[in-house]
This record gives sequence, C-alpha cells and structure tokens, in this order.
Amino acid sequence: MKILNVKDELSRTSYPGRGIIAGKSEDGKYAVSAYWTMGRSAGSRNRIFVTENEDGSEVIRTKAFDESLIAGDPSLIIYAAVRQLDKKTIVTNGDQTDTIFEGLKNGLTFEQSLLSRKYEHDAPNYTPRISSLLDIEGGNYKYALSILKSDCGNGDNTLRFTYTYDNPQNGQGHYIHTYMEDGNPLPSFEGEPVKLALHGDIDSFANEIWSSLNTDNKVSLFVRYIEIATGKYETRIINKNK
Repeated sequence: MKILNVKDELSRTSYPGRGIIAGKSEDGKYAVSAYWTMGRSAGSRNRIFVTENEDGSEVIRTKAFDESLIAGDPSLIIYAAVRQLDKKTIVTNGDQTDTIFEGLKNGLTFEQSLLSRKYEHDAPNYTPRISSLLDIEGGNYKYALSILKSDCGNGDNTLRFTYTYDNPQNGQGHYIHTYMEDGNPLPSFEGEPVKLALHGDIDSFANEIWSSLNTDNKVSLFVRYIEIATGKYETRIINKNK
C-alpha cells in the first residue's frame, strides 16, 4: 500500500467527515492519535472539544459551543470522544467510546465490545461509527481501527471491519474517516484505512492536519502523543469556535 502525504490526503475532498489517525512518531518514541470533527449544518458546527476529569482520568468530550442552538437529538454530536483505560487509549466518533470502555473493563476485546453497536441512526446517511484503540501495555505498542457501516445505504445490514496493527512502523500511521466525499446522501468510507506518513512533533503534526482540512467545514481537532515507554502524554486541542 502506498504511503500518502497527510496534507494531500486530507485536502483531497471538502468533506471527509470525522476522521481518526493512529500511528507512530518518526523517532519511534510516541504512539500518535488524532481525531477531528467536521460539519455542514449549524448544529454540527456548533461544537468544541473540552477536557474533563472523571474519577481521576482525563476525558475529552464534545460540547455545544452555544447551548441555545441545540435542537433535536444531540446524542450523535455530544459524547465522550477519548477515554483512557490503564495503558489503552480509546478514540471514537461517537458514544461507542463508552461501549468500548465498559467492554474492555469486563474482559471483552475491542472487536467484541463493538458487536452491540452499528452505524449511526441518521438515515439516509447512516454515518459510519469509526473507532481506534492504542495499546502500549508493557512498552509494546499496537493499535486497531474499526468501522461499522451500512451495506451501501441498506439500513438492514451492518458491515463490520476491524484492522489491527501489531508492529507499527516509525513515521507511519493509518487513517479512517466517515465519508468518501461530500454528497447527498453522504457516501460511506470504502476500503482499508489509508496509510499516511507521520512527520514532526505534536505541534507540527496538529498544524499539518488542521491546515489541511476544509476551512468552512472543519470544527475541532484532538491530537495526542503518548510516550510508549512511560505512558506519559501530551495533548493538543484546536477549536474553530472560540
């Protein structure tokens, strides 16, 4: 599989939707995680990422920027996007973050935890649920990506794909997102996660992602560099709404 440039791939379409990148830094010291939200509607654009503390653990959540603009069912846009469980980092585009968290606590695998979920209930788009798990247990780094999506718009069938990477390579990562391109309805992501070249420190990487996303549609960005040897991490959050 060809290794693509972050800027070229992310700017290829005006609306890739929400996206997740998991990989390893160039120097091999860090597990790398990134997640961003985008939006076309006023409701989808009315979001920010916030950091909260729950039982001594840091959680990254989506939150409405202007509470007065919330309308209808907010469950698809307000959720915990990032959770920590021991040496594992869970990053997703929906409330399946909590499903994975509880599943892992109860002895299920990443893949098993997601068997109870399917794509989002936003017909006719049936937005895919995308998820990642970064695990640095024992200083041995591995990660996995998952997508749950409809069968080419058939809401009666859920397609489930999990991709595991047991020996991540320095300066490489994989990228999965919700939509192939803009459209009505929006076409779900197809194929394997895209292999990307990862360059630079956390700030340069965050800036590369943010500057590559469509200016009108990008909403928020989360990036984390996790030191594989110790579990210590740095986080960057960029919100368009300020």
